[in-house]
Amino acid sequence: MSPTLEIVLWWLAFAGSHLVLSSSPIRGRLVGSIGERAFQGLYSLVVLALFIPLVRAYFVHKHDGALLWSIPPGPLVHAVFYFGVAVAFVLVVGSQVTPSPANLVPGEPTARGVLRITRHPFVMGTALWAVVHLVANGTSTAVAFFGGFVAFGLVGAWHQDARKIAAAVPGYREFCASTPFLPFAGRGTLRGLREAAPAAVIGVATTVAVRYFHAAWFGG
Repeated sequence: MSPTLEIVLWWLAFAGSHLVLSSSPIRGRLVGSIGERAFQGLYSLVVLALFIPLVRAYFVHKHDGALLWSIPPGPLVHAVFYFGVAVAFVLVVGSQVTPSPANLVPGEPTARGVLRITRHPFVMGTALWAVVHLVANGTSTAVAFFGGFVAFGLVGAWHQDARKIAAAVPGYREFCASTPFLPFAGRGTLRGLREAAPAAVIGVATTVAVRYFHAAWFGG
């Protein structure tokens, strides 16, 4: 089996487990049988059990596969990449400060803070981080790995919205109407940035730390 195909198959298993376990019929039966907390624990264990070998497969083969593109490094290129990573980290940190009602453990369905930028800040931040790494790494294994984050993030976020609206979760339809799906696509972006200032400080600091330790932690 080629390394690229291995990564794709792990992504299909990981994404498939998410979509199956979070689908209304399956989730409803499991919650009814074992309870909400036990379901969340089971969900987390399944996700972890599939995510670890996915990441391992990439790191074992991250420089393998066909070279599909290569961007010459330079100060401007690095600046653009790290700006994108900083924005991604701001969204991810903001998702913990102001949890979205789309989370497994939902927050309040109110547009505030980073939720004015996107109603799926964790997912979209992760997808943006992946886009930056996808552009910077053009091997087929990297494309499969980082591209999976982008595809899974967009499909998963759409699935969450559809499931919660179909389940008539109180306030969720109104929440979707008042918040953008894609980051920075709504009219409340500037207000959201002001309200998310603490998350922005932490996100930028995290970017600086990751930049400094990247080679030691993750290699070239």
